[in-house]
Amino acid sequence: STLVESIRQFRCNGGADTPATMHVISSDNRLNQGERIGLIAGSGRFPILFAEAARSQGLKVHGVGIQGMVDEELARLCDSWDSFPVCKVGKAIRSCLRNGVKHAVMAGKVEKVELFAPGRFWNFVPDWRAIHMLWSYVFTQDRRDDTILLAVIREFERDDITFGSALDYCPELLVEHGFLTRRKPSPAQWRDIRFGWEIAKQMGGLDIGQSIVVNDMAVVAVEAIEGTDRCIERAGKLCRRAASTVVKVAKPQQDMRFDVPAIGIKTIQTMREAGCRCLAIESGMTIMLDQDDVLTLADKLGIAVVSL
Repeated sequence: STLVESIRQFRCNGGADTPATMHVISSDNRLNQGERIGLIAGSGRFPILFAEAARSQGLKVHGVGIQGMVDEELARLCDSWDSFPVCKVGKAIRSCLRNGVKHAVMAGKVEKVELFAPGRFWNFVPDWRAIHMLWSYVFTQDRRDDTILLAVIREFERDDITFGSALDYCPELLVEHGFLTRRKPSPAQWRDIRFGWEIAKQMGGLDIGQSIVVNDMAVVAVEAIEGTDRCIERAGKLCRRAASTVVKVAKPQQDMRFDVPAIGIKTIQTMREAGCRCLAIESGMTIMLDQDDVLTLADKLGIAVVSL
C-alpha cells in the first residue's frame, strides 16, 4: 500500500495519540547570537550535536558534564566547561552562575541503572542543594524520570536559571514522517506496530519506559530503567525466532526539555543481534542521531524503519 494508505489504516486501527493531537510541553525561548547557554550533558551523541549546532548559530556554550557518563569529546566543543558527579546539583548551579548562564538545556542520557548499583550511596553522595531538591520535590512523590528531572529544573530555577528544549536549536534531529528505509513493514509487522503502539503509549504515560518489543501480537519485552538497547537485547534472548518489531514512542504528555526518545547506530546494531527486523518510531518526537549512517546501516541489514 502507499504511505498515505498505510498511515491512514494505522491511525484508524489503534494508532492513538499521534503528534497532531498530543499535548506537548515545549519551549521557544531561543537565545540570540553571542548569548551564553548552559548545557547539562549526559551520555551519548546528543550533547555533542547540540553543542555543534548552538555554536554554529553564534551562541556561547557552557558545558556541565555528568562525570562517568559524558563523552570527553564534548569539553573541546564548549566555550567553558565543568564536570561533576550526578548528585552534585549545587556545584552544577554555581558553575552556571559563575559563567553567566541564565538559560540552559539538558541533553544526553542519565544512566539511571547506575543509581541502583551496590554501594550507590558512596558513589552518589548528594550535596546540600541535591538534598534540598530530593527532600522538597522527589521524596514526597516518586523516583520516576519525570519527577527527578523536573525536580532538577525546579532547583535551578531557584537561582533564576530557566530550561528550554535543546531541540529548539537542532530541530533537524527529529525524524520526519514516512518510510525511512527501502524495506517497508510487512503486513504482520504492521499488525505488531498497531498492537504495540497503544501499549507503548500507556507505558509512557506511566513513565515506565518508551519502548516495547512485539512478536506476533505478543509483548516480548518492555523497557524500564535499563534503556532501549538492553530491552532489545533481552527480547532477543526471550524470543529466538526472528522478525520481532520494536516500537518506540514519546510519552502522551512529553516534555521536550528532557527524556525525548532517541535512536542511533547502536539501536540498529542491537536489533540485528536480537533478531528484530522492524522499528516503528514517532515522527516529530524522536531524535535520530547520525541519521544518514543509521538508515544506511538499516538498509544494509534489511531492517525496516518507519516514522508515524
